[in-house]
Amino acid sequence: MALMTPAPSTLPRRSAEDRREQVLEAAIHEFAELGYQAASTAAIARRAGISQPYIYALFPSKQDLFLAVHDRVVERILSTFREAAQGATDPQDALHRMGTTYPELIGDRFVLLCQLQAYAAAGDPEIREHVGRGFGRLAGEIRALSGCTPAELAAFLAGGMLANVTTILGMPELCDPLWEEKHGRA
Repeated sequence: MALMTPAPSTLPRRSAEDRREQVLEAAIHEFAELGYQAASTAAIARRAGISQPYIYALFPSKQDLFLAVHDRVVERILSTFREAAQGATDPQDALHRMGTTYPELIGDRFVLLCQLQAYAAAGDPEIREHVGRGFGRLAGEIRALSGCTPAELAAFLAGGMLANVTTILGMPELCDPLWEEKHGRA
């Protein structure tokens, strides 16, 4: 017995906010895989199951959509760090708690690739300014959540960048502090 699909007119209409969410999730995947320049709004619309013109009803331009995707990724990181830092007893504890959540975040290949694609697209001055503000916001909030010193913040961010690179290259073991003991000097 075949299942019947209701006629389009009987399907519940999605709100603009639901459609916006669909588009953002589709765009995260498209921008992550292809980057800002190669991704197309037509492909994003197909992924989201909407018409391409509807994307422009939600986002004035492809660049606005890309920046909204970047904001979404930064917010995912920040919300995870906020939750992780709750109950920390000192700056090192807070940084440790946030740091232990980061591998799971970047284990989502699309979150990681979107970060890297945003940095790659920063040759465009408008994108650079926006992505720079996002990175500054991330750094400022990490500092506020942990109470760490500028040097501790720099080390934490450097560790995050190392994790980004080694994860995308399939070499996360290089972030393991015991790697040298296990494998000898590189």
